[in-house]
Amino acid sequence: MSLLSDLTRIPQQRLGRALRARVAGDDASERAAVIWGRRGERWFTPEDPVWRVHADAAMFPGGVAALLLQSLHPLAMAGVAGHSGYRGDPWGRLQRTSGFLATTTFGTIEDAEAAIARVRSVHERVRGTDERGRPYRASDPHLLRWVHVAEAYGFLTAFQRWADEPLTPDEADTYVRQSAVVAERLGATDLPLTVAGLHEALEAFRPELEATTPARDAARFLLLDPPLPWAARPGYGLIATGGVAILPVWARVALRLPVLGPVAVAARGIGGIGTRGVRWAMAGVAEERQVASEA
Repeated sequence: MSLLSDLTRIPQQRLGRALRARVAGDDASERAAVIWGRRGERWFTPEDPVWRVHADAAMFPGGVAALLLQSLHPLAMAGVAGHSGYRGDPWGRLQRTSGFLATTTFGTIEDAEAAIARVRSVHERVRGTDERGRPYRASDPHLLRWVHVAEAYGFLTAFQRWADEPLTPDEADTYVRQSAVVAERLGATDLPLTVAGLHEALEAFRPELEATTPARDAARFLLLDPPLPWAARPGYGLIATGGVAILPVWARVALRLPVLGPVAVAARGIGGIGTRGVRWAMAGVAEERQVASEA
């Protein structure tokens, strides 16, 4: 059993490190040592719902769902298309986003506040007009609220669907409240603080949402033509299918992704397979995180 375990562990560690490098960058282990190992007060603890959600593999399909949802706001999508470089440098954008989430959830308050200050500075420079000439700015509290609502919905819904131990209703409310801490510091206002409030906020945004040409282009890029070698695409497809499966029906229809009826059930199952695969791979590098936190 020991030999079999060792033989299994080698590919698990390799896959975990490759996945972590893709999502967090080639220097992921060094940055993880800072995030997890630096001494200092933190906003959250491992027992907090926001820590549990953001540390879980369900963040992968949850992130896909959040990006698809966010694309439906034409002003938010205009900012992404015009300034984020998601086509030219998609992995760099993902790595910056994952680093920000990790720092603000698991890092020290000092490091989290520094990361927030950097993002706020970038937001101040991101402004322009959409394809209809409507002005936008990334620092707009209303747009920041939309980005947060879409992320909180995607992350929480995926966790509740595929986590080994989903949150209780009270814990889920706590997650929504805790996830608002960073969004508020980024400049978002009127943030939901309960699951019910989160769903109400999502519904309230619907009159502003539309599947513009840039939104559908982004969905095709994200789902059909990801910047991945062909060997990696089947695994990514499992995760992406899960992200689509947890979207509200109206969002799927708007993006021409009508996963309904038996197909929806199958998509949820496929997303579960992908999430379990990511969870297994990331367990191969979990010891490094533990060592850093105990150093």
